[in-house]
Amino acid sequence: MTGVWAELADLVLPAECAGCRLTRTELRHGVCPRCAGALQALRPAPVRPTPAPPGLPGCVALGAYQGELREMLLAYKERGRHSLARPLGRLLAEVVAEAAGAPRPVLLIPVPTTAQAIRARHGDHLRRLARHAGQRLRAAGWPVALGAPLRALPRPDSATLDTAGRAAAAQRAFAVRARRLPAVRRSGAGRFVVVLDDIVTTGVTLAAVSDSLRSVGLRVDAAAVLAATSRRGRR
Repeated sequence: MTGVWAELADLVLPAECAGCRLTRTELRHGVCPRCAGALQALRPAPVRPTPAPPGLPGCVALGAYQGELREMLLAYKERGRHSLARPLGRLLAEVVAEAAGAPRPVLLIPVPTTAQAIRARHGDHLRRLARHAGQRLRAAGWPVALGAPLRALPRPDSATLDTAGRAAAAQRAFAVRARRLPAVRRSGAGRFVVVLDDIVTTGVTLAAVSDSLRSVGLRVDAAAVLAATSRRGRR
């Protein structure tokens, strides 16, 4: 799939570019042509934390958490630039396509967001990304289903925890939505199952979500993220 940015027509308004944070007069979905070109040039590739937590599936990222990609994610998550969900979601679709290897039926499961984060960000940022990624894949002919069989539980601030503490907190961070589980199992039958997140750091969250899904009989084939922190090396 190509031409993500070429298809994104937007009103020409003077505003701050989400990538370089400079005031530009020509923006498409909040990004100037130079930053759009830099993001379009990124190519998804496998990433792996060092050390990788047990249970982490194979993970693919669009790029490193730096430069225009980092600024765009911060603008989307922390500065209320919700219109960036569409281009970011479409870029995430490229990552899913790389993880799946070939067009096939897929089930996308975004990492659940806590109620506190949803309130703070005025919506579930990952669910929005998943919806746009699914639309992009369907437009390319992929049969896509979205699933939300887990919910996020309140958790301590990860900044106060060491690596072992983060891993332990992640294992207790999710609960199964029993009522949704049968429908998700049906929709996932025969599909390539991909867990979605925006950023991978230690990998413990993706591993914990994957373990929770496996515990109720849902196979996890891969994880797809937009950015990987500098702590991990691209292979």
